Amino acid sequence: MHGVSRNLPDGAVHQGIAILCEPLPRLALETVLELPSKGRRIILVLDQITDPHNAGAILRTAAAFGVSAIVVQDRHSPPESGVLAKAASGALDLVPIVHVVNVARTLEELGRREFWRVALTADADGPLKDVAHDGDTVLVLGSEGAGIRKLVREHCDVSAYLPIEPAIDSLNVSNAAAVALYELRRH
Repeated sequence: MHGVSRNLPDGAVHQGIAILCEPLPRLALETVLELPSKGRRIILVLDQITDPHNAGAILRTAAAFGVSAIVVQDRHSPPESGVLAKAASGALDLVPIVHVVNVARTLEELGRREFWRVALTADADGPLKDVAHDGDTVLVLGSEGAGIRKLVREHCDVSAYLPIEPAIDSLNVSNAAAVALYELRRH
């Protein structure tokens, strides 16, 4: 094992160089909402999505579709690690990630700020294209297994689904995020 490999976790991909650096600074929701915006803002809320590959892919998609911020719960989200950064392919520092203690309270606050809050679920009020809104929007995505928690869903204005063939009951959360963000941006 050569020098760099001794200082990295097993399986780390590198090209003979490693850098020790501080994590990206954490931003408060208020700070993110004060940032200048070109028109409609979209915020993603990841409700207990724990797979760093999914979180990284969602982050890359969020950057591609101009998402203003991603909100995650402090305790049930993957760390901003090398795995997440690699899956994000350069997007980790493009979209602010806001860590919150309570997702439901954060949704309440966003509602007070006139964001339309949409829970993406299979058993929904209607297809996303029909319940989408032209104003500032929050899109809530649920965990890989359990989906969106009941209390979080209750703090949304509406639920929406993506119309897919009945032979498949759901999409991977990162794929669903990409399709949903595309739909919201064309609305």
